[in-house]
Amino acid sequence: MTEVVDRVGTNSAGVSAPRAIAGHPAVDVAALGEQLLGKWADIRRQARELSARSELHKTEGLTHTEHRKRTFGQLRYLVDNGAVHRAFPASLGGSDDHGGNIAGFEELVTADPSLQIKAGVQWGLFGSAVMHLGTEEHHRKWLPGIMNLDIPGCFAMTETGHGSDVASIATTATYEPATQEFVIDTPFRAAWKDYIGNAAIDGLGAVVFAQLVTLGVNHGVHAFYVDLRNPDTKEFLPGIGGEDDGVKGGLNGIDNGRLHFSVVRIPRTNLLNRYGNVDVDGTYSSPIASPGRRFFTMLGTLVQGRVSLDGAAVAASKVALKTAIQYATERRQFNASSPTEEEVLLDYQRHQRRLFTRLATTYAASFAHEQLLQKFDDVFSGAHDSDGDRQDLETLAAALKPLSTWHALDTLQECREACGGAGFLIENRFASLRADLDVYVTFEGDNTVLLQLVAKRLLADYANEFRNVDFGVLARYVVGQAADVAIHRTGLRQVAQFVADTGSPQKAAIALRHEEGQRALLTERVQSMVAEVGSALKGANKLPQHQAAAVFNLHQDDLIDAAQAHAELLQWEAFTEALSQVADPGTKTVLTWLRDLFGLSLIEKNLSWYLMNGRLSMQRGRTVGDYINRLLIKIRPHALDLVDAFGYGPEHLRAAIATGAEQTRQDEARDYFRAQRACGRAPVDERAILGRQSAGKPTQS
Repeated sequence: MTEVVDRVGTNSAGVSAPRAIAGHPAVDVAALGEQLLGKWADIRRQARELSARSELHKTEGLTHTEHRKRTFGQLRYLVDNGAVHRAFPASLGGSDDHGGNIAGFEELVTADPSLQIKAGVQWGLFGSAVMHLGTEEHHRKWLPGIMNLDIPGCFAMTETGHGSDVASIATTATYEPATQEFVIDTPFRAAWKDYIGNAAIDGLGAVVFAQLVTLGVNHGVHAFYVDLRNPDTKEFLPGIGGEDDGVKGGLNGIDNGRLHFSVVRIPRTNLLNRYGNVDVDGTYSSPIASPGRRFFTMLGTLVQGRVSLDGAAVAASKVALKTAIQYATERRQFNASSPTEEEVLLDYQRHQRRLFTRLATTYAASFAHEQLLQKFDDVFSGAHDSDGDRQDLETLAAALKPLSTWHALDTLQECREACGGAGFLIENRFASLRADLDVYVTFEGDNTVLLQLVAKRLLADYANEFRNVDFGVLARYVVGQAADVAIHRTGLRQVAQFVADTGSPQKAAIALRHEEGQRALLTERVQSMVAEVGSALKGANKLPQHQAAAVFNLHQDDLIDAAQAHAELLQWEAFTEALSQVADPGTKTVLTWLRDLFGLSLIEKNLSWYLMNGRLSMQRGRTVGDYINRLLIKIRPHALDLVDAFGYGPEHLRAAIATGAEQTRQDEARDYFRAQRACGRAPVDERAILGRQSAGKPTQS
């Protein structure tokens, strides 16, 4: 274990602060920061340097019209600085770096979430759809203009009447052999494309998703390139109309709007036909025979939106925690342990609880995101691009994006409250970031719907492979001790735990803090929940459709809970794997405490389940909270190091309360009162006089 002697460091705000206690472990901030940067560290550093520039920062107080104009101008700044081409083909000036592209892109959230999302619309959705769903001809025709922003564009998938259920969208593209054209139509109001970025003002082109109909057969959802506006006048082309979505709850730098089409004719060759083609005579062909598999393959190529939102949400959580913890080490409140000195906020147990538990979750989410990003790069680079790899990527993204985006909103709100009135000021960014990130939980896939997708995959793995220890790719962490449910339900396991602990809280705590003990508890919960729902749904697929749907609906809530528990397990495992890569002993010790805090917080959150299902004895259950509180004390000296390792400086935080100004104010106040007491000018507290009188002592010396 690395030891230090009264080490005092300077935090990123330039304020001296104690970082460790003599004889205690110390965190190697530089090495930890490098590990957090991950495989694409250099690209992240480049992106952070760019995001630190004032030209890209959100200007608070702008009208939505002004904000939109500024954000569009910032897209040009990104182009001029070579920040948007990494994922595009090298033959067109890109670098074929898919993982690096996402790593750099998600860092833009620290500059302005509107910029991050608008850039994502242009290059991550519109451009990527052309690249991944089109062919070389499409690439040569449109990608150069998309890359250099000559063709601002839209990703027109979502409809007013269908959001997450893309397979049921109502816009049609009907092929006419006589003219060799597709006719695009939105047959009714609910079929309008809605919430579409760049649609209200800037978009000149769009990738429109529609039901492909040829020779009287509907071949399902396909993507089509459609010109929207005259590039000179910016007026809609004939047959195309739309309207502005107006002011939103956040992300008002993006011109979201609605689009509709009435007999809009496009050439046959505007079908992005990598996975489905229509010949001149109207004959449809596809390299993927199954319509369902073809649909999910096409949508799977666009999974990068979920991957990038996962990373951006983690980045926003890091920014919030760095600001809130920095402030909490400086702000003082109440004379709890001294008649003259007020307490630092971060020394209060409750303050530690509300911030350190979220800090632990953020670390877990960060390490899990790095694994997701590696999986994404493996698939899109072609290194590991089988059907199974793509399914794993889609399911992993669907599991992690809900947790990280919900966590970001929760963290921003808790940090806001932890900073009191100062946290409510826009200048400290909590309220602004929370408003902008609010929609992250429902776009690129509604979080609840995504978890249902994960649950269905878990059920499929359960049905196919549960009897194998491996339990499929998603539940690879199942331990080999899954046994008869009766041992849990009869209380025998609880009795065994109590005997093993011999009634000792210390032994119970040791059992819970061991890595294998946490893994067993977290894994068994997922396994048990999936098995229970799987058993309840057994045979439902043989029922008539309406009856099967009713049975599934009865267990939908349990399924989603199981999917969330599984995603949490993946985060815990990612954290644990990251620990094995830490070389510095002191850092490893502190990160192990933080991992344990994350794992035990999950167990505490679901303690009723563990007790009701016989997974924990009452003795062990009572020790969870106490051990968490002991971990808080251990982590406290390292809190600043842990947030400094995130690597975000003042130019990224841009929060007045994270500049050291509060420390200056507190020092000034303490010096003032000390000087008063030293020279005898301090007024006597009335309570002190009353206390002396009640004790029969003189009131003056």
